[in-house]
Amino acid sequence: MRLPALSLLALALASPVAQAETVATVTSPNEVLSVELDLSEGRLAYRVLRFGEPVIEDSRMGFRLRGSGTIERNLALAGTATATHDETWEQPWGENRFVRDHHQELRASFRETIAPHRTFDVVFRVFDDGVGFRYAFPEQAAMAEAVIDDELTEFVLAEPATAWWIPAGEWNRYEYLYDATPVEQVTAAHTPMTLRTGDGLHIAIHEAALVDYSGMWLRRAQGRRFRTQLSPASEGWKVRRTLPFQTPWRTIQIADTAPALYASSDLILNLNEPNRLGDVSWFQPAKYIGIWWSLHLEAESWATGPKHGATTRNTKRYIDFAAEHGFRGVLVEGWNPGWDGQWFGNGYDFDFTRATPDFDIEALGAYAKARGVHLIGHHETGCAASHYEDGMDAAFAMNGRLGTDVVKTGYVCDAGQVERRLPDGSVAREWHDGQWNVNHHQRVLEAAARHRVAINAHEPVKDTGLRRTYPNAASREGARGMEYGAWGNPTNPPEHEAELLFTRMLSGPMDFTPGILSLQGRGQAIQTTLAKQLALFVVIYSPVQMAADLPEHYERHMDAFQFIKDVPADWAKTRVLMGEIGDYAVVARQDRDSDDWYLGAVTDQHGRALQLPLSFLAPGRRYTAQVYRDGRGAHWKTDAFAFERETIEVTSADQLPLRLAAGGGQAIRFIAH
Repeated sequence: MRLPALSLLALALASPVAQAETVATVTSPNEVLSVELDLSEGRLAYRVLRFGEPVIEDSRMGFRLRGSGTIERNLALAGTATATHDETWEQPWGENRFVRDHHQELRASFRETIAPHRTFDVVFRVFDDGVGFRYAFPEQAAMAEAVIDDELTEFVLAEPATAWWIPAGEWNRYEYLYDATPVEQVTAAHTPMTLRTGDGLHIAIHEAALVDYSGMWLRRAQGRRFRTQLSPASEGWKVRRTLPFQTPWRTIQIADTAPALYASSDLILNLNEPNRLGDVSWFQPAKYIGIWWSLHLEAESWATGPKHGATTRNTKRYIDFAAEHGFRGVLVEGWNPGWDGQWFGNGYDFDFTRATPDFDIEALGAYAKARGVHLIGHHETGCAASHYEDGMDAAFAMNGRLGTDVVKTGYVCDAGQVERRLPDGSVAREWHDGQWNVNHHQRVLEAAARHRVAINAHEPVKDTGLRRTYPNAASREGARGMEYGAWGNPTNPPEHEAELLFTRMLSGPMDFTPGILSLQGRGQAIQTTLAKQLALFVVIYSPVQMAADLPEHYERHMDAFQFIKDVPADWAKTRVLMGEIGDYAVVARQDRDSDDWYLGAVTDQHGRALQLPLSFLAPGRRYTAQVYRDGRGAHWKTDAFAFERETIEVTSADQLPLRLAAGGGQAIRFIAH
């Protein structure tokens, strides 16, 4: 049949003007993943394949620059270089003592074919379980500075998927419950964003080594196409950098299962620079208690007055409890001036070198030291970040002198309201994950390190693996913690922790503050069982791990409290043995200082019966398993306190039944013989 002229014209217009040309490729060490770079009409794109099947389809790359247009068209390949890397390095603390970094690297250089002939490199590191890539701008005559209005990096998913995500650009920073939706329903998401395709492939998109740059959000453009959206700056642009510079790594973790996805998060650490601080043995991972949960219950207050929690007498009580039960740290919130009145987003009255009249910090420092306990400092800035920088060096010097070698920082204000003092004395407002505040947090880490102080940041910039470079970046919040069990509306649901493990926890440690054995918040029950609270000490990792309940509540549950006393905060090995995102998780970790293993299992609102092979234990050895589990009739709604404890002998050849009540969990200590 002869087509009419208009149809022929339509076909011609629909046909591609030029074929895309593959200009560079790189494959992972065991040929699991491969990356291909294409140029089509001078536009650069990448794609990721797994065993030859696309995972990420053609995704554009480039920048929109202020005053100098975009860098995305009229590009030509100027050269390539490849390298192979395979080393094993040791973490000073962490989920695994030894980390293998095995990847193939491709560096591809591109140059504009028209004026001003700017140049840049894209660097891909391809592991068997993921990909990291970044841009590198060398020094060049064509541009001395880059003022970035937006980064145009795309992630185009090849297959339909379910996404677990929290919204970006909203007032409450990262503290949202996770939505589980078809990927086409995502709007703008914080990273890590975790996806599961219909055939079970698990993918997580995040970033590594966020330094002197704005945090990356993922904005869905259309269908399954996502584009990088950088956190804003008060000036209107997103990033300002003098050349030469490198962007953070954009990361794509890819695994067959949810447990394997968690294991792949070593990729984030491997893309960060090695330790710059040298010997950090002065930081000791440990558990702590503190004057904190009582404040969220409103039994005590941060502000001075008759309900003030941070008094000398009350703090001594916590120090005595810590010393008796083997806790290294005692956190005290509300110890310093500034808490009276309206401090939310208005922290100009905070002073971290002086205590309130009813808190004798010198005497308490000496009292804690005599009892083998360390005070944990608390620096809530109320987002007065420049004001905090004025006095932080003096504050850290005082902390160092008193033996307070961990400080919890806080930045409580609405997103986009961090205070930045300008040279003329006026104030600009920045986002928590904007370039200025990213740099602020690094200045805090560097100042703290000078005085041998580790930082546990709340309302933080998300974790991107910088703890490898700055090992005093001990932990952070960056998600909904246990305090939402006290007063959250809605509260944290039973599936929350099984979601966190495969979403937020892919980025690094979280100060979740578990261990609420009273199971009671402020006028509402926590949606958990007693045994699940124990399991969280293994499932949700932090090297500064809080046992968050009140001493008097622990004294009522000494049988369960024994596991909290025993469980370490530093690990030699970690294995996620079973799990599905938001459904359940079973995690085993080996103590760094012994041959003992610890196991935590948690489930959502549904009870589960599992058979657990113990093959992670050392063959040929016997272990005493101290089991802490949900009791008969346990249920998070009707009988959350039902609890049983038993001791059995096992080996690596055994299988162990795990019975998890609805909303429940199980914790086990395996003592090696």
